[in-house]
Amino acid sequence: MTELLYLEDAYMRTCQATVVDVDVDGARVALDQTVFYVQGGGQPADHGTISGPTGVSAVTGVKRDGGIVWHSCAGDGVLPAVGDVVTAAIEWERRHQLMRTHTAMHLLCGVIWNEYGKAVTGGNMEPLSGRMDFEFDPLPEGFKQTIESAVNTEIAAARPIEVSFLDRSIAVEDADLIRTKVNMIPASVSTIRVIDIVGLDKQADGGTHVASTADVGTFTITKTESKGKGNKRVRIALSD
Repeated sequence: MTELLYLEDAYMRTCQATVVDVDVDGARVALDQTVFYVQGGGQPADHGTISGPTGVSAVTGVKRDGGIVWHSCAGDGVLPAVGDVVTAAIEWERRHQLMRTHTAMHLLCGVIWNEYGKAVTGGNMEPLSGRMDFEFDPLPEGFKQTIESAVNTEIAAARPIEVSFLDRSIAVEDADLIRTKVNMIPASVSTIRVIDIVGLDKQADGGTHVASTADVGTFTITKTESKGKGNKRVRIALSD
């Protein structure tokens, strides 16, 4: 199993790791631990580098295969060998933008849940932009202005964001921890990671987040769209 260090500390930028497997044909490397976010939950994988005895490889994708995390490497460099100790380093500016964006998505989700009780039906993000789908039909009058104002108020409140871990048997008893229309957490997951925007929103989540809502930036709804009956899309962007 690859240890996912970002689950405990999203601000960790580098780590030393041991190569546990190498796929030369697929140009990818598996490590015993990593700071790289694994693609999933609507959040893209981190980019960065793996450096070791054979040189530096650019990491362009990170995916899980069972319990092992594979780092896809680009360029003509020689991949490290099994047993090599390497340094994994993420591209920090991109990661921090994704952390801000993911937290903004939770703010949006929390405000809409508290105001309207509507569940999320889908979502995706890129650095400083994203979209979430909600069970609206239609959107309420004045939705954009109301939600923009509410989210930016929560950002200005500088609410702390805390990470905790719960046994699945305890977490599943709290319906509010699952804000998506369909529970996306595999049955095999025994420990549930919880992101708590203190005083606003608490939900199960595996993504990376900033430490305070004050770090998010200015929140804007750029567009709303209808994606069919009972499904409305909200596109957002952040600025400094």
